[in-house]
Amino acid sequence: MNLFEPIIEEARRHPHFRGMLHSLRKHDREEFLRWAKGFPDRDGKLIEEFQISFNTVFWEIYLFAVFKTYDFKLDWSNRSPDFSVTFGSSHFTVEAVTANAAAEKSNEWDKIYSPCDFADFNIDRLNKEAMIRLSNSIHSKYRRYKAHYATMPHVRRSPFVLAVGPFEQPFFNHQYNRGIRAVLYDQYVDEPAFTANPEKYPNGPPHVKLNFVRKDNGSDIELGVFNDDRMQEISAIIFSCTATWGKVNALAPESPDQLTTIMSAWYTEPFGDLISKNGTQSKVGETITDGLQVYHNPNALHPLPPNIFRRKGVVQEYFDFECNKWIHEEAKSHLVFRMVMNGRCSDEEI
Repeated sequence: MNLFEPIIEEARRHPHFRGMLHSLRKHDREEFLRWAKGFPDRDGKLIEEFQISFNTVFWEIYLFAVFKTYDFKLDWSNRSPDFSVTFGSSHFTVEAVTANAAAEKSNEWDKIYSPCDFADFNIDRLNKEAMIRLSNSIHSKYRRYKAHYATMPHVRRSPFVLAVGPFEQPFFNHQYNRGIRAVLYDQYVDEPAFTANPEKYPNGPPHVKLNFVRKDNGSDIELGVFNDDRMQEISAIIFSCTATWGKVNALAPESPDQLTTIMSAWYTEPFGDLISKNGTQSKVGETITDGLQVYHNPNALHPLPPNIFRRKGVVQEYFDFECNKWIHEEAKSHLVFRMVMNGRCSDEEI
């Protein structure tokens, strides 16, 4: 299966797909095809969907590559949800969903990264738009669960996990965990308050409860969906805002024809200091699971065991009922943010 063999007329190709066809993207394409090796085209439309919509297929193949890294056993005998997973004695299902731009808003691929774009950048506005779009995607899939997945024998008696990929706006990769933690637990990091009065917060930005986030039409969306039993059928949320094409760049072999410079920020042990790691792929040393976040529902009917995704650099948040406290695994040692700059080492334009 060659995802990069064009079968769609050029006018209908996704901008990201068109960009990946450049000759200097050869190593990136090969890396992504390694991710996709063994991924089944269950409805015969995978290549077409990838070339037209891109992000939905990219997110599913990223998850597939992650699951292979964990040596999960995948059962493809059921067409839905997207993944039926066995790990040791545990079985769970995963449904993938992307958060996308509202109809009247800019798509994530519309970003230019011009001085004007950066001058207009507002992290609070970005985070609140993320909350709205993430909440929309989660509620949509929850309704799908109630209407469809709950009737399936391989789903209803085991943990059900949503994997949410945020592609909802330009600069979406800057949101880190701000939007998703607000949606799930109503815990928001108020960076504007810290920026305005840093002397008031010697320990960093305060964590606040918002209760609601307001849409442009004036309606409110309630936050903290994991704080009670309203979504008890969802066992956990898998999330990453670093699972972008930059992840492919970061893992692809270094090429004499292309200069790839990675600029990334990481929390580091032992105190969780935020540091920069910049340079080539081999110097930074990113892995496919770096940046992965797993948020557990303390009110889940069928809890997802934390040991399943436990790995160095993979953040997990869950409530330990034996210790009666929240656990924040790998909070002081993980990838926060990454950008990639691609240059050329030849006379060919990239």
